This record gives sequence, C-alpha cells and structure tokens, in this order.
Amino acid sequence: MVGRHWLFRVSVGANAFVLFYFALYSSTTTFLPTTMPMDQPPSRRSKNEITLKSSEKLNSKGESSGLPKDFSLKVSEIQQPPLQEQSNEPFLVLPVSPAQTHEEENQNQVKEAAADSVLDIQGKVSQSQLFETQQDDGSTVLKIGIRESPASREIAHLDFETEDVNCGENGGNMKKPDHHSNIFEGLKSFPCDDYTPATHFAQRGPFWVLYNYIKPRKKFKCDESITYTTHGDFTFLDNLIPLVERWEGPVSLSLYAPGTDFLDSLKRINYLRQCVNGSSLVKDYVTFHLFFDYKHIPRAQIPPDPSAIYVDCNEFTPEDIKFGEGLSTYKKKNKLPYPVNVARNVAREMSTTHYILPSDIELFPNPNLIPDFLEMIRRNDTPELQRPNPNKIYVLPIFEVEATVTGLPQDKSELVYMLRNKSAILFHKYVCANCHRIPKSNEWIDASVTSGLNVFHVGKRHKPYHHWEPIFIGTKRDPFYDERLTWEGRSDKMTQGYILCVLNYEFHILDNAFLVHRPGIKRTVITPGKSPIVARQNAIISKLILPELKQLFGTKSGCYV
Repeated sequence: MVGRHWLFRVSVGANAFVLFYFALYSSTTTFLPTTMPMDQPPSRRSKNEITLKSSEKLNSKGESSGLPKDFSLKVSEIQQPPLQEQSNEPFLVLPVSPAQTHEEENQNQVKEAAADSVLDIQGKVSQSQLFETQQDDGSTVLKIGIRESPASREIAHLDFETEDVNCGENGGNMKKPDHHSNIFEGLKSFPCDDYTPATHFAQRGPFWVLYNYIKPRKKFKCDESITYTTHGDFTFLDNLIPLVERWEGPVSLSLYAPGTDFLDSLKRINYLRQCVNGSSLVKDYVTFHLFFDYKHIPRAQIPPDPSAIYVDCNEFTPEDIKFGEGLSTYKKKNKLPYPVNVARNVAREMSTTHYILPSDIELFPNPNLIPDFLEMIRRNDTPELQRPNPNKIYVLPIFEVEATVTGLPQDKSELVYMLRNKSAILFHKYVCANCHRIPKSNEWIDASVTSGLNVFHVGKRHKPYHHWEPIFIGTKRDPFYDERLTWEGRSDKMTQGYILCVLNYEFHILDNAFLVHRPGIKRTVITPGKSPIVARQNAIISKLILPELKQLFGTKSGCYV
C-alpha cells in the first residue's frame, strides 16, 4: 500500500514538471523551418534580400525570440505592412539565403537561393505560377503563387524586390526573368525533360556523325528557350551571323562535310567563332554537328576538340573565308547527293529544348520571337491555345525580299509595308506558290498588328493545302523526316506532311511571327518531272515509303503525300 502511494506521488510530480516545462518553453520559442539558412548576421544582409512572411509571430524588431541574436532575421526596409496589418491569409515561409557580401554578386546567386527554397517545399505545394504585383511604393514584385494543395492549407509566396538588384556584367535592374532563364530552377514552365549534350562519334546508316562536335558556351534547360535546328554545308555558313543576330537563342547546326570539305568546314567555323563581328553570338549559341559518308571519310586527322585549337585571325586567306554556292567542293566534284533529311534529323535530335524551330539556314526569323512565343505558351489564355488536341504545331508565314533591300523587316508592321510597295512577296511565289502559302494569307496581311504573339488561325493540311510544306515551331516528339530522301530529288518533306495529316495535327498559324529568306527573289520555275533524279525519288516515295506509312500510321481522308 505504501509502495503504491509513493508511486502515485512520483507520477503526479513528474507530470506537473513536464507540463510546467512545456508551458515555459512554448512561451519563449517560435519555430522556424529547419531549412532556414542563417549563415550571416543581419548587418551584412542586402536591402533587397528575400524576406520572410509567415503566420509565426515576430517581435517589433523583426526577430524570432527563440533564436540567438546573431541569427535574427532582419526585416527589409522595403517591406509589406506589419504582419498584424496584413490580411489573415495564411502564408508558408520560404526561407532563402540572404544576399552575399561581395559587390560583384550577380543575378545567378539570387536565382540559386530561390531555387533552393522552392525545393524545400515541393512536397507541400503544387501548381506554381509566376506573376507580378505592384507595391504601394511603386516597386514591382515578382511572385510565385502556389495554390493550396489537398495536403496543406498553407499558401506560399516568394517575393523579389526588383529595384537595385545587381544583374552582373550586363548591368541594369532585374525586372523579370528573361526568356533564357527560369529563376526558380526547380519549377518548369511546361512539362519537359532536360537533355545534357555530349560530344560523341557514331554511325548512322551509311554516315559517320560527330554529334555536338563543337559546343556553345551557353547551356539551356528544356523550358528556357527554343532551338533553331538547321543544316547545310560550309558554303552556306555566311548566313549564320545574321541568323543568330535575329534569333539570339540556341542553334543546332548540322553540316555535311565529306572528304576535304571537312577541313574547309572547320576553317570557316573557327573564322566565324573567332574573327568577325558577331563571333561571340556564334560561340554562345551555336552547336555544330559534322557528318560524312563512311566511303568519304576525311583523310586528315580529325581533332578531338576543335574548339581548343588556337586561331590566328591574321592567318586566314581570302580563299579560307569564301562562301556561296559557286565554290568548288568535294561534294560537287564527286557528285554526291545532299542527304538533307539526315542533316535535319541530327540537328533536331541534339536540341536541348522542348520546343524547336526546324528551318533552313537561309531563313531568318523576326526578332524577339523566342520570348513572345514562350510567353504565349505560358499564358495559355485563348480558345485556340486551349484546344484539347495535343498534336499541334505553330506555323510561321514565309516571305522573300528583293536583293536590293538593305535591311530585313524587324516586325510585322515593317513587313506589311514592304509587301505593299512590292519589295517583299510570299515565299516561292514564282517557283511553287502552293507549297508555302498559308490558309487565309491575305487576311493575315490585312489583320491589325497587335502586341505580343497569338494564334491567328487554325488550319489543316487538307485541300487546297494538301501539298503544304509549312515551317513551324514544334517539339522534339513530332514526326521526323525520311532519311532515304535527298535534296536533289525534291519532295523531301512531303512524307512528314502526310504523317502530320494522318495524326490529325493542327496547324496554328501565328499572327505576328514570320520568316524572311535572305535577300533575293527566286523567279526560275522548276519542272521536277523532267529530272531523272526527281522521277526516281518520286517512285521511291509512291512505291516504297507511302505503303510503309499507311501500314504504320493508317490512312485518313484528305491526306496526301
């Protein structure tokens, strides 16, 4: 009896001590996320640091009373109203590393801090969206608003005070992320898979391909830009600088370089990368893939890393830097056909971005196409963009301009002006008018010019556009080109067009985007039926390839090769 009475007293005393301890501890401690990086005292943090908003209580000095003073969180002078004056909407703390002490800190360090914070809460939140709000003091705040998830009633906001943020070498203030960067690297603008290119040599049918033979300085994640995928041989490389100047984004370029054309290609690549105005753009954006027939492998030793070769720009002779179709080449001497679809597919496969623009190296897009297109995709706010069909591509109308034109049109307004005064025409108007004419082409020209980018019209590859060869922004998942077809045989893209039609692809024609061919209007009418090479390729398409496509993809009324 005495033993049980003693045990009862001990139990009551212990319980009382525990209750007293928890009551005392809870009155002096505020819990912060364990991932909060507090590695610098408040005196060394930037005015523009990313600040904390939470349902937790901070004292009037902005300190969490349960933390040592050395680790207190400084509330920025440019701040939201005091916590008690804000709405009762709950917030989830997004702790991020404060600004570093070095003055040369650039925007990338801020991005990394934000990305780390977002990753810390990925298990709790979903459906993020980047948006801007205007503060009472006139400053702009970029936010990630993350909608309430079923597992949590917390809503996360990440605020960037955008004034006086050092943007590195380019200077200026960080108002919003550019089209090549996602400041919240843990989140993607749309579902896609990143691809890290590696230099490797591999066989592809009768060819050796040097994939990613010369890589650019800049790297892109799958949702950060659009890759212009193109092809040619060294005689066309004079188009590269004007292309990259207007595109200002990643370019995947496949060059056919058999025999001695290989060294001729390397000379011109090094010249363009090192010795001309615009070389920095080539080094930043262009990936070069070289390929050749195994029967025409270069006799010279192939450098494992040509970008590391020292280049003396004074050593180039006029012969080294000539371009144009009139040049004598190994390909011409040996009467080799140009494997155009091999070149197209290699460039496409090596793209690091989800969206690609497969096009010709002599076609130049209007400036600002990349940010305008990605913004349109992010908005997704029109009935055309919200159509449920997942198979859709985004068509760019194509035009030609007279050889005497000194400057290409920078936007649709300038293009329409040139169309009115006859210095510009629809592409191949005098060669194959129906090959590239878009549906409602006259309405497209007459339509009012608006800001940004939108879908003007949704068309199909049906009559009278059943032989349409559009150039479009698509994805790496779109049908590829048949590599049995050559450029000399013509109709090299028609089989892909048939597949697009059978798979019910929608052709979304963009309203303020376009391509312009390098100056010079073609007026020679081609009569393909008289060429034995063309006749032979037409027979391959009709008797061999088309039956295969029907077996693989089926048939559909209104679809033709």
